[in-house]
Amino acid sequence: MASVATYLNFDGTCEEAFAFYRDAFGGEYTDDPMYMRDMPPEPGQPPLAEGEGDRIMHMALDIVAGHRLMGSDILPSMGHVLTPGNAMYVTITLDDEDSARELFAKLSEGGRVTMEPTPMFWGDLYSDFMDRYGIQWMVMAPLTEGTGLA
Repeated sequence: MASVATYLNFDGTCEEAFAFYRDAFGGEYTDDPMYMRDMPPEPGQPPLAEGEGDRIMHMALDIVAGHRLMGSDILPSMGHVLTPGNAMYVTITLDDEDSARELFAKLSEGGRVTMEPTPMFWGDLYSDFMDRYGIQWMVMAPLTEGTGLA
């Protein structure tokens, strides 16, 4: 079956971030998390650096409307560098304003809010922010008649 997922990278906080997302969205992981220590050794590849075995190799969580978040931690010892930025957002459109406000409140806690939930001229309640793990989000929902600009 065809599907689309968003893949997120972290610098040692993947498992913590996904516990946060599971709390915000509800649900369970699609499989048990896989750790770097579970990778079979490859010929000629150096061993993992101290502490990197506890980093996440892969985990996934179904969130809304069949969308799956997937993620892993980088391995600094292998030259990986995490550069958070604004080139990508995870966009969630919910069915109603209350759900959008509730999800915004959960996901933005401890993060940096760019725009609080605001009625927009195109007819949606819209918000955007960076969560505490450096992931950019847009959360929106159609405006209920009489609550804003719709």
